[in-house]
Amino acid sequence: MAISGRILCLGVFVVLYMVGFTGYALLRGNSEFVFYALVMVVLIAGTLVVHRRVGFSPLVLWLLAVWGLLHMAGGNVPVPARWAVDWVPPPGKNAVTVLYNFRPVAWMPKYDQIVHAYGFFTATLASFEAIRAAVTGHAGQPISAFRITPGLAVACFLAGMGLGALNEVIEFVATRFMETNVGDYVNTGWDLVCNMIGAALAAGVVFVRGQRQRIIPAR
Repeated sequence: MAISGRILCLGVFVVLYMVGFTGYALLRGNSEFVFYALVMVVLIAGTLVVHRRVGFSPLVLWLLAVWGLLHMAGGNVPVPARWAVDWVPPPGKNAVTVLYNFRPVAWMPKYDQIVHAYGFFTATLASFEAIRAAVTGHAGQPISAFRITPGLAVACFLAGMGLGALNEVIEFVATRFMETNVGDYVNTGWDLVCNMIGAALAAGVVFVRGQRQRIIPAR
């Protein structure tokens, strides 16, 4: 697969924020996000392998890249403690409030929850494109080339939820080896709820867009 200018630009974007935030995490002694940076490298490599088979759309590739940026910024960018109204620092630790804890008023969702919803919206769209490629046998096949059924939309939703559950497993593994900012059981529950919202919205987009384009003949 030849590397297009757009893909090269995307790659430079990802490399810049990965190198920048990983270096910053190392300087601050943020072992949690050094670990997550290593996980990100594995995920990026996996995405490239799948992309060679599936041919993700530029939109999905950029959504995935921005998700990575939001994640790396969330664990590294410090914010004033007053911007995290429900954050409780670990006892006996001089912890720094980071962007993932950002919630300036109690009724707002946390930055972390917004990133979860956005991220698994994106993961669900990527799952749809992977399923589409598997069904049609052609990467980049137009969405109208096969029927978008409620069952397919549900399958995309469940794929997104499964990826969200895998994310929680990775976070749990991190808590076994180091001090983290992952949060408690309630936080995990809210993460799963936000994953579900993002996956459901993406599945709805897939289904509605597919229904609208069914009148277009496949080529």
